[in-house]
Amino acid sequence: MIEGFVAPGFEPVREAFSKNFEEDLELGAGFAVVRDGEILVNLVGGWMDRQKQKAWTHETIVPVYSTSKGVAALVLAHALDSADGVSYDTLMGDIWPEFAVKGKERLTLADVFSHQGGLSGFKNEIDPSIWLDPPEAAKAIADMEPLWQPVPDGTTGYHPSTWGYLAGEVVLRLTGRTLGTVLAEDIAHTEGGQAFDAIDFRIGTPASEHDRIADIQRPRALPELGEMNEYKKAAFMTKWAGPDRGGAIWREIEIPSANGHGSAEGVARLYAAYAQGGRIGDEQIVSSDTFDELIKVRASGQDRVLPFDVQFAAGVMRNSNLYFGKTAESRGHAGWGGSAAFGDPETGIACAYVMNKQSNHLMGDPRSRRLFDAVYDCLD
Repeated sequence: MIEGFVAPGFEPVREAFSKNFEEDLELGAGFAVVRDGEILVNLVGGWMDRQKQKAWTHETIVPVYSTSKGVAALVLAHALDSADGVSYDTLMGDIWPEFAVKGKERLTLADVFSHQGGLSGFKNEIDPSIWLDPPEAAKAIADMEPLWQPVPDGTTGYHPSTWGYLAGEVVLRLTGRTLGTVLAEDIAHTEGGQAFDAIDFRIGTPASEHDRIADIQRPRALPELGEMNEYKKAAFMTKWAGPDRGGAIWREIEIPSANGHGSAEGVARLYAAYAQGGRIGDEQIVSSDTFDELIKVRASGQDRVLPFDVQFAAGVMRNSNLYFGKTAESRGHAGWGGSAAFGDPETGIACAYVMNKQSNHLMGDPRSRRLFDAVYDCLD
């Protein structure tokens, strides 16, 4: 049932992966660990479908929801490198003039992409189909009045869906290409690259790949959000809070905050940039100076939306809660239902866990933590 590779000394990771299945915590899953371009762990197991007819293999891909944000943040940083005179300190309105209205005039890229912009969701009802039309969604978000006064004060309010449309529009305006296209052409090499170079991850997944996508088994309980407020309601709890997930259109369009699809190996190879100073394999994807700005903590403390104290950089979290391995300087992100990935500069490793049986954990899913802990025990 469990297939794949573990390097000598990492056998306990296979045991931890198997234990998640033995305890009936999984339907199907993948887990990978990369260090300096070398695969240390690449495991798969279980089933792609709820009927348990299609085995999960190394060819299986799955949506990773908000774990996509860490990848999209790399693409944004890569785009900044190619744009003269633009940095995280640039005003959003200098790139996207329509954004600079209703109190958002002084927001910088750093403010917005560290979740300080007050745009966690739509307070007033919208047609939820707009989420499946990224240009229209971006236009509506740009015209929003922030839910709180967007004067960056070092605190955050997580933007579960809107973040990706904001990132996508900025990358489009900087490069003339969509964020998913930049990822495919410049970083993952899924378009125009050699097969051995390609990283199996996409934001905007063509129909040709849909047969490889695992079914999702939804969680049976709502996430624990803590005491409700208007920011959480707008982000998560209205009928229009997010897109209709799972259909062909949702898979094919680009939602950089939420609909990246890939394998555990693909996710780990991308998050390896956070362990290697912006480098993936032999390619410097993000320059050293821009990478330092990408991972810089911009805001910390009790989040307005998530029930956690967080430390946000420009699209990824510093590992202050130790949900992403055992060193605080890791940078990572989790996704709805349990997926998670991080890169750790202290050990040089990157880990990624993907699955299709969702839990109600927003971060710190026990399945991923068991695997991450097993990896670090093997490093000791």
